[in-house]
Amino acid sequence: MNEQKNPKKPLLYYITIVILIVTLLNAFAFPTMMEEQITEVDYGKFLSQVENGQVKKVEVKDTKIAFTLNGESKENVYVTGRIDDPDLVNRLYHAKSNIEFSRVFPKEYSPLVNFLLTWILPMAFFVGIWVLLGNLMQKKMGGGNFMTLGKSKAKIYVEAQTGKTFADVAGQDEAKEALTEIVDFLHNPSRYKSIGAIMPKGALLVGPPGTGKTLLAKAVAGESKVPFFSISGSEFVEMFVGMGAARVRDLFKQAQEKAPCIVFIDEIDTIGKRRDNGGLGGNDEREQTLNQLLTEMDGFNGEKGVVILAATNRPESLDRALLRPGRFDRRVPVDLPDLAGREAILKVHAKNVKVEADIDFHAIAKSTPGASGAELANIINEGALRAVKCGREKVMQIDLEEAVEVILAGYQRKGAVISPKEKQIIAYHEIGHAIVAAKQTESAPVHKITIIPRTSGALGYTMQVSEEENVLMTKGEAFNRIATFTGGRAAEELVFSTYTSGASNDIEQATRIARGMVTRLGMSKNFDMMALETVSNQYLGGDASLICSPETAAKIDAEVLDIIKTAHEKAINILKDNMNKLHELAAYLVEKETITGEEFMGILAN
Repeated sequence: MNEQKNPKKPLLYYITIVILIVTLLNAFAFPTMMEEQITEVDYGKFLSQVENGQVKKVEVKDTKIAFTLNGESKENVYVTGRIDDPDLVNRLYHAKSNIEFSRVFPKEYSPLVNFLLTWILPMAFFVGIWVLLGNLMQKKMGGGNFMTLGKSKAKIYVEAQTGKTFADVAGQDEAKEALTEIVDFLHNPSRYKSIGAIMPKGALLVGPPGTGKTLLAKAVAGESKVPFFSISGSEFVEMFVGMGAARVRDLFKQAQEKAPCIVFIDEIDTIGKRRDNGGLGGNDEREQTLNQLLTEMDGFNGEKGVVILAATNRPESLDRALLRPGRFDRRVPVDLPDLAGREAILKVHAKNVKVEADIDFHAIAKSTPGASGAELANIINEGALRAVKCGREKVMQIDLEEAVEVILAGYQRKGAVISPKEKQIIAYHEIGHAIVAAKQTESAPVHKITIIPRTSGALGYTMQVSEEENVLMTKGEAFNRIATFTGGRAAEELVFSTYTSGASNDIEQATRIARGMVTRLGMSKNFDMMALETVSNQYLGGDASLICSPETAAKIDAEVLDIIKTAHEKAINILKDNMNKLHELAAYLVEKETITGEEFMGILAN
């Protein structure tokens, strides 16, 4: 696909070009023309030429005199200086030569024409310049007409344009069930009115990025067969104060006119953040927009069939007034899909792709725990791209498996040069992980081991795939995960008696789990069920912060270190008991570079 270049230039670029052209014309073209056509003389020289009979023709104008000399064809010789000489006519009449002279009076216009020329035309000119510059500025800021800044930028879809129904949404059965009531209300509002029930004015879709919140909103509109207004929260806020509030008013005005309809505000946390009293007016525009949104939601009548949907992945940052009953009084979680949901999502996205009949979507779903709908759609697309690259007309199982690895670890770095010594260290490191994982009871089976470098920076990795979807994690499982993460470093210590930097990511993961066991999961022998840490932005990575004294924090660090040390010792003991298999499997991995879980378990069991 050809990459389209952005033709837009900064406004300063065009202004600079115009100024440069005008400067060059004034410096070179216009002075030259003036020098060729105009000769300026003072009044004394002009009178001397008249008395000497050198002047052929004279035209007296309002502020200057134009005359032509004998024997010359130029008619634009001008006189500078004072020209209010009362004897000028007598001088010309009694001159030695017969001088043709006349008086040229300025053309007078009617009062109406004079008003148009002096007032209306300049104003129209400046207004045109203002509109032109405004349109250029609006294009730089994202489009739109400069004269309609107060208009809503909401995109309006009708049923045919939306084209989405609940059949297009997979893996979100609970969210669809919660939104089905809204669809039914828009179809049969009389059923709810007859019993006295009031439908919620707004529903807030909450979940991590990529889980299909926007798709769900479009599906509600498609099922309801009503107009669908879609706008992002950032489109309300402009550089001009008051424009956000004006757009909110215009949006709700359009919605009332097209009721029944659905209004969808994506990323509502942009304008709906919690208000504070510590600022000095820096967020006035955003707060004005939020206040107008609150007022409009209170002002419109929900019985007309205007339903407001909003999406966010930061619900904890929203203003409490926005979440009270009568506004967004229904909260619909749109979480990451489970195993069955991931399989259904993969099948939905595979409908538009040519795939082999024997594709095992269940296996792909098992290998992608924690993946969002958007990531699963990307896996199908990456598999299709790989099939085209390999010259196949249909997507095969191996294409999707490789696509999973691309999403998790990046593309293979086939050109990376690794010395035989480092390759051997990486092999022992990965086999160390695999043996420790395989020799523990509460641990996921090994699915694949590779020492091919990836673009994510990984020099190799060991993939584990659980047989079942687990929603809970026991203390033993958490400890075994830490032991598995330390298995790579333990293998390096036992075989090479040294450390390398290859365990940096393992150290981060092991520390994160151990700290979570102590501070959040209540798996501590010293702190019991005491909460020591809070998590913010749970849908955007889950940033954690301690809520304890420095003395307690020091005790937490000591217990975290004790957990990691104990797990590290467990990994070393497991590898010591399986040293022969460690050497055999590492040599086999160096030769093959990639082995499957079945191959690994076959060698380990013999």
